Amino acid sequence: MEWSSESATVRRHRGTAERREGEAAASHRQREASAQEDAKGVGRMWGKTENGGGSRVAKTALSEARTALALALYLLALRALVQLSLQRLVLSRTSGLQGEFDARQARDYLEHITAIGPRTTGSTENEILTVQYLLEQIKLIEAQSNSIHSISVDIQRPTGSFSIDFLGGFTSYYDNITNVVVKLEPRDGAESAILANCHFDSVANSPGASDDAVSCAVMLEVLRVMSASPEPMQHAVVFLFNGAEENVLQASHGFITQHPWASLIRAFINLEAAGVGGKELVFQTGPENPWLVQAYVSAAKHPFASVVAQEVFQSGIIPSDTDFRIYRDFGNIPGIDLAFIENGYIYHTKYDTADRILIDSIQRADANYMRDFLCGLGITFISWFTSLVTVLIIAVFISLIGQSLSWYNYFYIAVCLYGTATVAKIIFIHTLAKRFYYMNASDLYLGELFFDTSLFVHCAFLVALTYQGFCSAFMSAVWVVFPLLTKLCVYKDFKKHGAQGRFVALYLLGMFIPYLYGLYLIWAVFEMFTPILGRSGSEIPPDVVLASILAVCVMILSSYFITFIYLVNSTKKTILTLILVCAVTFLLVCSGAFFPYSSNPESPKPKRVFLQHVSRTFHNLEGSVVKRDSGIWINGFDYTGMSHVTPHIPEINDTIRAHCEEDAPLCGFPWYLPVHFLIRKNWYLPAPEVSPRNPAHFRLVSKEKMPWDSIKLTFEATGPSHMSFYVRTHKGSTLSQWSLGNGIPVTSRGGDYFVFYSHGLQASAWQFWIEVQVSEEQAEGMVTVAIAAHYLSGENKRSSQLDALKKKFPDWSFPSAWVSTYSLFVF
Repeated sequence: MEWSSESATVRRHRGTAERREGEAAASHRQREASAQEDAKGVGRMWGKTENGGGSRVAKTALSEARTALALALYLLALRALVQLSLQRLVLSRTSGLQGEFDARQARDYLEHITAIGPRTTGSTENEILTVQYLLEQIKLIEAQSNSIHSISVDIQRPTGSFSIDFLGGFTSYYDNITNVVVKLEPRDGAESAILANCHFDSVANSPGASDDAVSCAVMLEVLRVMSASPEPMQHAVVFLFNGAEENVLQASHGFITQHPWASLIRAFINLEAAGVGGKELVFQTGPENPWLVQAYVSAAKHPFASVVAQEVFQSGIIPSDTDFRIYRDFGNIPGIDLAFIENGYIYHTKYDTADRILIDSIQRADANYMRDFLCGLGITFISWFTSLVTVLIIAVFISLIGQSLSWYNYFYIAVCLYGTATVAKIIFIHTLAKRFYYMNASDLYLGELFFDTSLFVHCAFLVALTYQGFCSAFMSAVWVVFPLLTKLCVYKDFKKHGAQGRFVALYLLGMFIPYLYGLYLIWAVFEMFTPILGRSGSEIPPDVVLASILAVCVMILSSYFITFIYLVNSTKKTILTLILVCAVTFLLVCSGAFFPYSSNPESPKPKRVFLQHVSRTFHNLEGSVVKRDSGIWINGFDYTGMSHVTPHIPEINDTIRAHCEEDAPLCGFPWYLPVHFLIRKNWYLPAPEVSPRNPAHFRLVSKEKMPWDSIKLTFEATGPSHMSFYVRTHKGSTLSQWSLGNGIPVTSRGGDYFVFYSHGLQASAWQFWIEVQVSEEQAEGMVTVAIAAHYLSGENKRSSQLDALKKKFPDWSFPSAWVSTYSLFVF
């Protein structure tokens, strides 16, 4: 759609006729008429009349300073509106009247749970103390419940195994873990139920307030309110307080595949966290069943959901998963996944405490035109591509000089460095095009042209996303519909008066909805991804990732603002200002002026480090010990490695870099999860051998040849609540089946097999078998296996060397430490 109703050909013929008439008559009246006609024209003018060309440019050009200021204030106002909306979580009451949700009561539950301390699966804190507290509160709630309701409580201790393609794929085995299950139903019973899920376990060394004690506190309060309600229920509600989610979703699998109440479940709500507080985001729904979303929107006082978040999360970009996957894949039931995402910096750290969770968060045209259009499209893509290349060059340089994550503590550093570079490059490319390619075209024509270019790009994305079946295509629809309506509204004013202040005001008002919603999503992207980049491993340069995301966001936001580059009289001051800001920030970053981490108790941004005091034993095919060593195995979870730690602890330096044992599964180290491909830089500080009081025992129970010419090896293992089992087949051998999961072995990234095992407070010996198909016998055997024991709680968790090293770490770091053993065998 064009903003001018005349074609370029008609305009050229009319302009020629008017010039001839003016030259023949040369009367004041005719010149005046010609000038008026020129002022009304809004289309393209090839060539300028001698009398009217200069004055027309002066009248239609916008002031660079005023336009830049208006756009900046517009974006700042939208950002402030987004922030204000995010902070408006308070409901009308928090004291909790009769029959209403009481956020203060929920906070009391939360504080009691987190006061127990870290609650790892298999620990006394998780299996006994937390379970006792939950049962005490459920008993009190049952005593206050209305007689028309019935409350049933069950303690489930499931055992089982399953395979999952998370983190490259592995198999998980659990034994005697704990679920506290509560069913609230009508007195006469119910044939169907909805499931509400939370988990009360936490990662080691973290109080786990947001992940996920706050959700359990909310569920306790919901149970209290619903059970006391005088209104009869039509269906049952099953409240699952699961005790082994951090063990990669084990407890939810135990419930949905083994519990008798699982057959009643028709839908579920999973309460999770990837941050601390803020608005809870619905980031996964389905599969299908849109009625769930409709029910959520009608019931929630402050609904906040995004299909974009779902597709990003399910794409695997974010290295995390929730119980939603288990209920969807193993239970085949639809559900909703809600999570807090704000302040993910302290997720899974010691700072995840109850006092950081607010009560509010708990409550809350012709051939010429086509040629120019295609050229404009090319120029737009060139500006985007070159701006992306520019910020990537800056990001790579910053990474090479060792200044990665300079923005981790102060996000505005990334905006000043990469955001300004992107904007400056986009403006610069379009300024060059305006000056050297479109030098004979009017500013108004070019403003229209590049508006249509941006509209075309968003239409293309709308078609592509819709064709691929992405639900997030609605976002592109928003960026198509509102700009079209805006064009229709400003058409007459633009045609009559040109690009004046009224046009700018109407234009920005029309773009309000797409830009406001766009900023919402951009906020969510950075709120989620920025903390993740601080724990994404040593192989992914975080500056490259963040610079790319920031550049793409700037491209989206700049799409409909490109038109102003062609409507202003100059962009020199804007470009120089952006370059100055970028250059100053770049020099400060290179000088190390911005430290990535912070121990500020109000807003900590800690560096995550894993310390494992490990004793390793390697056996050969005859069973003899060929190597034995011990040390503290150190893993930094971000790209900077130990560069910031070495000045504080000089003994942790590159001379003690850990070397991969090429013949051992997962390089011969006790990986807790198969993330070895993300963290290839680690350190091994020699230390005395550690001897846990409850050592792990691993033995071959039997070895038998099967009728189909394969070898079946049966093993038995006993040890602490968390163990990892690794398998590597030798040349000429393949792992055909095993007794774990669905019987089909699943390889991890790199070709080794990884099995994660955990058990509750009491468990029998773990016995399992693997079957190896041997096509060609080798002198070095057919398979190498290893067992790692992780002591995450109790007295065995600590050693004097580990405690001494941990104390040396600076306060801006969060070292998580435990004792491990690693034993390797060849068969």
